Amino acid sequence: MITLTTRAAERVRTLQTEAAAPAKRLRVFVESGGCSGFQYGMSFDERKEGDTELVSEGVQFYVDPTSLAYLKGSNIDFDDGLHGKGFEIRNPNAQSTCGCGKSFN
Repeated sequence: MITLTTRAAERVRTLQTEAAAPAKRLRVFVESGGCSGFQYGMSFDERKEGDTELVSEGVQFYVDPTSLAYLKGSNIDFDDGLHGKGFEIRNPNAQSTCGCGKSFN
């Protein structure tokens, strides 16, 4: 299971409204790249074959099977404070992360 904090869910809803994309849902994914080997990504997208649809804090989102294996048990937060990084993924499966928190291995 992947969960969103209340702050992250509120931010996703705001972004979805601003993007005027009511038919699209949040997609959370992992792709090759970043300074540690893999990096996190998020976008608004339509459901694709094989996707798992999850719901957390009232927000529906999609995760493809490969990304789900890397992200199981993760928690997504949003920090907009003075030193906030935006969306932050706390991934218990990551062996190490880079300083920016956007990539892992």
